[in-house]
Amino acid sequence: MGLALEGVKIIDLSRVLAGPFCTMILGDLGAEVIKIEHHQNGDETRFWGPPFVEGESAYYLCANRNKESMTLNLKAEEGKEIFRQLVKDADIVVQNFKTGTLDKWGLGYEQLNEWNSKIILASITGFGQSGPYKDLPGYDYIIQAMSGLMNITGEEAGSPMKVGVAISDVITGLYTCIGILSALQHRQHTGEGQEIDIALLDCQISALVNVASNYLVGQTEPKRLGNRHPNIAPYQVFTVADGEMVIAVGNDQQFARFCNILELAELIDDNRYATNRNRVENRSSLIPILQRELLKNSKQNWKRLFDEQAIPNGPIHTISEMFNDPQVLAREMVIEGNHPHIPSLKLTGSPLKLSKSPVKVRHHPPLYGEQTAEILQRVGYTRAEIKEMKKNQVI
Repeated sequence: MGLALEGVKIIDLSRVLAGPFCTMILGDLGAEVIKIEHHQNGDETRFWGPPFVEGESAYYLCANRNKESMTLNLKAEEGKEIFRQLVKDADIVVQNFKTGTLDKWGLGYEQLNEWNSKIILASITGFGQSGPYKDLPGYDYIIQAMSGLMNITGEEAGSPMKVGVAISDVITGLYTCIGILSALQHRQHTGEGQEIDIALLDCQISALVNVASNYLVGQTEPKRLGNRHPNIAPYQVFTVADGEMVIAVGNDQQFARFCNILELAELIDDNRYATNRNRVENRSSLIPILQRELLKNSKQNWKRLFDEQAIPNGPIHTISEMFNDPQVLAREMVIEGNHPHIPSLKLTGSPLKLSKSPVKVRHHPPLYGEQTAEILQRVGYTRAEIKEMKKNQVI
């Protein structure tokens, strides 16, 4: 079976997470991805650790499979010429330098478009190509703070809290994928490329979804609610006899079944709790009643009872427990890949399950500059020329 993006060529100038995560997804789908790294030190995440395995950081490994790596000095004239040769038959360039950097080097969209009128340039920055903050650096942590995400995350009486992963980078990577696929579709109809302007701040604000809408509609400042939901109740963490679990009652029918399991049938028709709106408004009196009953049984027993009645619930897993969960294993969310230095390298699987063009791991996360000579030979450079470029710090 063929791969969905087979034949699509991507020049990836991005580093760290948002851009590399995007290009890894496209590589998983079959695109050819050439990862261009700084000729002296490479992607910063190669040095972010511990943990390291055989000199490779776990952080780098998480977002760089299905790529080739070449080193290139984009400030050198010969390096720019090599880049031009690569762009001539590419479909997409992805970059996350500060706003204006590629233009300063003479490698901005207008120049790329002269070399290849069908090129799609995806430019990822913290704050976008316009606005008063466009020249500021934007890191995930800063974006979590400025987007309001941290202010709605954490316990109600606690301090603002970041999410446990670089979620703004991840969301931006996903939005960039969507933008690239849309631009490819536009090009198929018109024959023209375009530039995609993606900002971490924009993406994270978009991902505030119902919380942002709650404010825009109600003009009330959203507050931190810990593990409670602002619009649904009961929908939170509860303590049971042997630990904690999440119970997410999403509608009135589920609430009725939930109450029957807890032997609290009297709550079903209680005007304070009969509808979700009333349950949210009277959460402070409802939750203690439920909590008292939930302490009477274990996670395993409650889960069995809730599953039988289709009440959404789940244990709070550690990462090790999650990776050993039978559902996770059945969905192949842990995969093994070949690597020249790491025996049985384990990677997180792809969530994209395509029946006709399934995702395939074709290449290990490349070593630093691993394919530099091979890529240069493909565009016509000789071994002697490559050796001279190495000597002159072009590559």
